[in-house]
Amino acid sequence: MKLSQFKFDLPRELIADHPPKNRDESRMLVVNRKTGSIEHHTFKDILNYFSEGDVFVLNNTRVFPARLYGEKEKTGAKIEVFLLRELNRESRLWDVLVDPARKIRIGNKLYFGDNEELVAEVIDNTTSRGRTLRFLFDGSYEEFKNTIQMLGQTPLPKIHKRPVEATDEERYQTIYARHEGAIAAPTAGLHFSRELMKRMEIKGINFAEITLHTGLGNFRTIEVEDLTKHKVDSEEMFIDQKNADIYNNAIEQRHKICAVGTTSLKALETAVSITGQIKPYSGWTNKFINPPYDFRTADAMVTNFHLPMSPMMMMVSAFAGYEFLREIYDVAIKEKYKFFTYGDALLVL
Repeated sequence: MKLSQFKFDLPRELIADHPPKNRDESRMLVVNRKTGSIEHHTFKDILNYFSEGDVFVLNNTRVFPARLYGEKEKTGAKIEVFLLRELNRESRLWDVLVDPARKIRIGNKLYFGDNEELVAEVIDNTTSRGRTLRFLFDGSYEEFKNTIQMLGQTPLPKIHKRPVEATDEERYQTIYARHEGAIAAPTAGLHFSRELMKRMEIKGINFAEITLHTGLGNFRTIEVEDLTKHKVDSEEMFIDQKNADIYNNAIEQRHKICAVGTTSLKALETAVSITGQIKPYSGWTNKFINPPYDFRTADAMVTNFHLPMSPMMMMVSAFAGYEFLREIYDVAIKEKYKFFTYGDALLVL
């Protein structure tokens, strides 16, 4: 398919800049691929669509405070460093993006914190904005990570055009986040509250957890019209035996599988075997799912409403059907559903 086929007019006021007061009280559009029905609900109503033995697949990645603000040595020029991933734990090497990039060259030292608690040296250029930094830190690894935690900010996407607030530290994180490594929240999971998950457990619904550390590729602008030529950033992912078994047992007993978010669905489609079972997985995925695509794992998915021409919109389009998704988005815009990070939910059955 072509990039331009995923273009649509999204009024800026429909991009949610703040989360709802209660996680599970977002609005939820429920659509059925077989019947073409479209229903309006609240997220906590999701309980009504699943039965005992069904499995929800959750991405338990944890967002870390990836955005640092500092100064360049000598000139004192203000710079932003966005931490992408750790390259070497012992050497404190990180893959980062810098802004403004034109001022940051190999050999420069960058200082962070009022008392220069953290210093980094630029040791390589990777892309136009990409750099490799070596952090010069004498303390233990634990002390180093604590310093990042103290100085870093929640990496809320800049489209929100507002300062990061104290509440973002909690709300830009799922309640089941465990394994640190994401630079963006798996936003479909933000709708789940502890109370709702407890009610789901009482009903006999099971949860399988995967870990996929959401990367910047989800937000990079796609620059090719022919989507077969688009290359995505690799993301690290893990599935252990215990959670693979939860999934596989549900499949054997013909229970429904619901992927929570595009990252969970991507992980499942990466790890599925020829027999349709999920195998334990530890490695990377650069899977780019867009129509047409034959899914082999989930029966249903929870997702948010995504931005035009985004990889997430393309994956949901492949799952729901391109024409049906365009109809769904037309309804969502007409009914003023909220889009993106803190937006409303879409349940595709």
